[in-house]
Amino acid sequence: MASELMDAIDILCKEKNISKESVLAAIENSLVTAYKNQYKKREDSLLAAENVFAKIDEETGEYYVYAEKEVVEEVTNGLMEISLEDAREIYPGCEIGDTVRLAAQDKDFSRIATQNAKNVLLQNLREKEKDNVFEEFLSREKEVVTGVVQRFNDNNIVVNLGKADGILNENEQVKGEKIRINERLKVYVLEVRNSRKSLRILVSRTHPELVRKLFESEVAEVKDGTVEIKAIAREAGSRTKMAVWSNDPDVDPVGACVGLNGMRVNTVVSELKGEKIDIISWSDNPAELIVNALSPAKVITVLADEEEKTATVIVPDYQLSLAIGKEGQNARLAARLTGYKIDILNETQAADILDELYEGNYESSYEGEDADEYEDADEYEAADEYEAAEADNENE
Repeated sequence: MASELMDAIDILCKEKNISKESVLAAIENSLVTAYKNQYKKREDSLLAAENVFAKIDEETGEYYVYAEKEVVEEVTNGLMEISLEDAREIYPGCEIGDTVRLAAQDKDFSRIATQNAKNVLLQNLREKEKDNVFEEFLSREKEVVTGVVQRFNDNNIVVNLGKADGILNENEQVKGEKIRINERLKVYVLEVRNSRKSLRILVSRTHPELVRKLFESEVAEVKDGTVEIKAIAREAGSRTKMAVWSNDPDVDPVGACVGLNGMRVNTVVSELKGEKIDIISWSDNPAELIVNALSPAKVITVLADEEEKTATVIVPDYQLSLAIGKEGQNARLAARLTGYKIDILNETQAADILDELYEGNYESSYEGEDADEYEDADEYEAADEYEAAEADNENE
């Protein structure tokens, strides 16, 4: 019987991923509960006690339950003390002040006491299993895990993560993303909470770090630190801008993230269900970083104030709408990526601003490849006309 118990414990430990020590402790606790339930109302019994213990031999599987009482001349608390006369019937050589053990057999336990012990054992095992799952997922907080869509719960989605379910709240779902039951999804673990009632794992599909972690899994250079992802700006389901930097001059950070024939970036795009991803080079020069962030629009000049974190960007007339983007998305993402408040002007609006640039009134600036040809190029004539008109107004 003892060997069968140990075999059952070994199987339970493997299935629930619980340590053997934890299972043995839970069984011992349930035996103590059964003992107390059996004798708690029988104060006339020597076995009625407060200090009750249980022990299981890990090698043999043998177990026993016992109570400890102090030997006294006159008993005042039957739950803690035993008379010398009663004690010597069990331990003939004991003396006053000694502590004796009174053993009970599990066969003496009633059906109710045994059922209560079973409930305590199951509850302890469930608590331990929940704690183990909590510890496992706590270590995976701020990481990406793969789950299977289990069910829809009102506006939330329950994702099975293996040993636990994750909750994809409505505000963490990508608007317009079609998700089906039994679909496999990669989600970002936002937070793991452990309460007395349940384990709650909050996951996200909209968090910018989801993009970072997906690139870490796809791009070896990002995973080993050769290429760093310096900043990410994301509007989930639509577009992401990501700035990258290489610690190795021989490694192109953008090329490493894009991969051969776009294979690496396309894998991430596929996981994000078609979300566009712009990968740009990071620069410590704010003006140059802003130019890169506004890609694919062409930029003539950037005037950046590093203290105020503001920048004025001048683009050709025909590039203004591209620089701003649909509903302002391109400019908005560029501002988030760089941390600068960006004001975009076309060249017609910017004649006075260009004068300030050449007078050196800005701390950080950038002149595009076409800037030196400003006065001669046809596409810049509108700004010259603007200056001439202003001069005529002053003469009048």
